[in-house]
Amino acid sequence: MARMPRIVVPGQALHIIQRGNNRQPVFFRNEDYRTYLDMFQQAAAFHGCTVHAYVLMTNHVHLLLTPEQTEGPSRLMQAIGRCYVRYVNGHNRRTGTLWEGRFKSALIDSEQYLLTCSRYIELNPVRAGMIKHPGEYRWSSYHCNALGRQDGIITPHPLYKQLGSDAGMQQSVYRELFAGHIDEAEMRSLRKGTNTGAVIGNDRFREGIEAIIERRVTRYPHGGDRKSELFREGKDDH
Repeated sequence: MARMPRIVVPGQALHIIQRGNNRQPVFFRNEDYRTYLDMFQQAAAFHGCTVHAYVLMTNHVHLLLTPEQTEGPSRLMQAIGRCYVRYVNGHNRRTGTLWEGRFKSALIDSEQYLLTCSRYIELNPVRAGMIKHPGEYRWSSYHCNALGRQDGIITPHPLYKQLGSDAGMQQSVYRELFAGHIDEAEMRSLRKGTNTGAVIGNDRFREGIEAIIERRVTRYPHGGDRKSELFREGKDDH
């Protein structure tokens, strides 16, 4: 079956997942995480992608960003992929591919899902059982968004700025959001939507995106192996 074209709209937030090949590790030591973030910061700026949240897990990464151009996310991920693979292969005396061939992404309705997606990303290590609180994990944007630590990668989304009149208030309100659980239905929408390349939002939002890109954004119903569908939704996406 032919893949649906990736749905990207300039100025609209995008959730991205990139996994290691065969779900194998892509980070092996602390220096790898630091190097990836340095490379990513430069590539995101060069390709016009404003980043709002991220987490680097052992075998995959989550990103929340807004592109200036339709091709920005693909060019960003290609650039970071090439540079980081060369770095890892050189330092670990390995050869061959590191990432899956195609990253996953979903356009999200910012009004409904942006802050939920940001929390979903930064809570990934908690759901994985690695830590008990997102502040304990070193390689995520939580320290910037919730605690105010300087992070050259992160640019607050306008909706984040609406949380308070100044940075301190915004961080305080954002921290309070972590006191509650993310709704299970919203988590399923984020997981399934990102792994299938869907548009995540209500009917009105999807219809608006269809009008912008002048094509259908939802798949027609079809049969298939339900077990395979569950696998595609990604059991290790936490």
